[in-house]
Amino acid sequence: MNDGIKKVMVDKAVKPSRRFGLFVIGDEILSGRRQDKHLSKLIELLSERGLNLSWAKYLADDPEQITKSLKDSFLSGDVVFSTGGIGATPDDHTRQCAALALGTKTELHPSAQVLIAGRIQSMAEGDPIKADLSTPENQHRFKMGEFPRGSDIIPNPYNQIPGFSIREHYFLPGFPVMAAPMMSWCLDTYYKDLFHQVSWVEKSFIVPEGIESTLTPLMERIETNYPGIKVFSLPSVGDSSKHGVYAQRHIELGIKGEENLIPSAWNALRDGTQALGYEIHDIE
Repeated sequence: MNDGIKKVMVDKAVKPSRRFGLFVIGDEILSGRRQDKHLSKLIELLSERGLNLSWAKYLADDPEQITKSLKDSFLSGDVVFSTGGIGATPDDHTRQCAALALGTKTELHPSAQVLIAGRIQSMAEGDPIKADLSTPENQHRFKMGEFPRGSDIIPNPYNQIPGFSIREHYFLPGFPVMAAPMMSWCLDTYYKDLFHQVSWVEKSFIVPEGIESTLTPLMERIETNYPGIKVFSLPSVGDSSKHGVYAQRHIELGIKGEENLIPSAWNALRDGTQALGYEIHDIE
């Protein structure tokens, strides 16, 4: 048997008791006017730290939908990142919805007030009218610092307008250039003790002309016989621009789990696939 099967990932995984989730909020994502970049970035940042994303959900700028989703997630015990909807325009509802979901109200956070005031002053560039914090325009800007009572701020290195956190929910701007470093800060500040705890491996091979309904009983048997192992199947209709097995219909069949559990399950998956009459092509 070829022991040089491509290891798609060799890293560490978070304890099963801690799950990470993501809300991406904004009509512009759902309408296609903007392409979401938060999901792939959070997956990348978690993976770099040996963590993984358990779920993600896209939400419209709909207060009822946002509030209900946050109520559920606050009760879940999950660590949740939320992007979008924390500005001060009429379609920004996330701050108020978070407060409603927690049964509280929003209020101007003192540290956010200082940071926003500093941002106003720096943008004024010496113009006393633009720097006047009492103008209606500048007073409106302070709404971006109104967070649910009991919140902590999340520093924003891009423009100093902070996000906020409460109950292990981390609320960030919809701009990826701001959200990405803020995600990193939250992970490094609050969850460093979870980094790289358990060896985690993912391995797979190609089954040309594989049929999922035929392979499913084997997959179920592997998961039953090897607790802690997950079996996955990624079917493809083939890609004519590629060569060999990748050009025809095939299934990428694999397992993932703690490194010490992999060898026996891996052998059982390979042997079982071949016993069904299929060829196996190792991923190079």
